Amino acid sequence: MVNNATSRDSGNAIWIVVVFTGVVAALHIWKLPAAVPLIRQQLDLSLVEAGVLLGLVQVAGMLGGLAISLLAEVIGPRRCLILGLGLLIGGSAMGGFSHDAALLMSSRVLEGAGFLLVTVVAPGLIRLHTTPWRLNTAMGFWTAYMGFATFVGLITTAFILQIASWQTWWFIMAAVTLIPIPLILRRVPVDAPAAPGGAATALKRIGITARSPKPWVAGVAFSCYTVQWVSVVGFLPGIYEAQGITGIWPGILSAVVGGLNAVGNICTAPLLQRGVPPRVLLISGFTLMAASSTLAFAVPWESISGGLVFQVLCVAVFSFTGAAIPATLTRMAVDLAPEGGSAPAAMGLMQQLFNLGSFVGPTIAAWIATTTGGWQSTWWMTCAFTMAGISLSLWLSEKRLGIKFGQQAPASSR
Repeated sequence: MVNNATSRDSGNAIWIVVVFTGVVAALHIWKLPAAVPLIRQQLDLSLVEAGVLLGLVQVAGMLGGLAISLLAEVIGPRRCLILGLGLLIGGSAMGGFSHDAALLMSSRVLEGAGFLLVTVVAPGLIRLHTTPWRLNTAMGFWTAYMGFATFVGLITTAFILQIASWQTWWFIMAAVTLIPIPLILRRVPVDAPAAPGGAATALKRIGITARSPKPWVAGVAFSCYTVQWVSVVGFLPGIYEAQGITGIWPGILSAVVGGLNAVGNICTAPLLQRGVPPRVLLISGFTLMAASSTLAFAVPWESISGGLVFQVLCVAVFSFTGAAIPATLTRMAVDLAPEGGSAPAAMGLMQQLFNLGSFVGPTIAAWIATTTGGWQSTWWMTCAFTMAGISLSLWLSEKRLGIKFGQQAPASSR
């Protein structure tokens, strides 16, 4: 009994450390949005260039998800976590020295590679070291890592920029990223020896995975979500500043919206535990995102007394209800590898498509806003990708995917 309790405690420590590492990695994405207005002013960037800057951190993930999965198969996921943190530290420090757009954009690509290394291997590590009856809970917290990072990143950046330059904040983030490394070295088990055949065997497993339709469909559905969420939340500080809100409040309001996404992710885990069909969660999430974003942007709230409050509430609903989508799809991802395939490859492929959405979304949103003269047409984009996401969700089912989400703890653990 003591040994079982110790094992459970150790398993909990592992997934908690991995989730914490994901939050720290994602902070490098969300340290930027609240600083965008200041960076645009200092570096003389257009709105579309700012959209590219927001999406650049996703370039490595957009192009290298499968390559990272090969690296994970060869050197092991624990080493990938540490290597990813190292790249994030280097990229953030490089960004701190940036005084022109080219160097800052290059640093964001390096940060993107580090972020990808962490996020491709983390779900597999959680699945490997978490008991089945706690897996939905652990994965629920993992899918919330982006929401946690959004809340902390936006609100902290808003405060830091009141007393220091954005370059100083980049250096601080490089130092903060050192924190998870000793925790990983102490808590996460050493990687198992590589399989016989090394890279050749890994490539074969990745090829089997890439030929399966499951991760492709789930990944494209994921990108239909990220196109919307990253675009709306990424530009929120700038949207609020354009409406005359100043000081730390654009960052705080945006942080609350991001934090609600984390809450929504965690709230989805019990629904999966009870066996709610994934298609129900996905279609509901997409539908509510479309409805709330249409209300947020199609209605001229700035001309209505107290309208800003209602717009913030609409965006909050958009973020909270949409969280069912990444929570469900990420839970699927750890089981999508076909027989003889590679779990990191399935996650890497989905991550490539996820990052594609995160890259193109802000650029599309900025182009629409520039073309139409404001953010009032943003709902065109959210509704279009919602329709695509719902169409793909109709294909996804527990029977077709061979996944059983509801897990019951054995009697001895209840």
